[in-house]
Amino acid sequence: MAQVERFKVSTSGQMSLPAAVRHRWELDEGGQVEVLDVGFGVLTLPTGYSARLLDELLPAEDHYAAVAGEEDLDLRSR
Repeated sequence: MAQVERFKVSTSGQMSLPAAVRHRWELDEGGQVEVLDVGFGVLTLPTGYSARLLDELLPAEDHYAAVAGEEDLDLRSR
């Protein structure tokens, strides 16, 4: 089920989710998603999944170490 796709982000920051993803996440009529900035990338997740993902897959100390090593000052300060 996991696959990597490339999307274009508009100048206003908008991006479209594929129809199959919207259907699987029950977003056919629109709705909220979570965008999780992990320092080295950004994940788009169904609402409620980011906390679970961080708790189960990315221990806090590893996440903080990755962000602290980031050259982007905005990411390091969070």
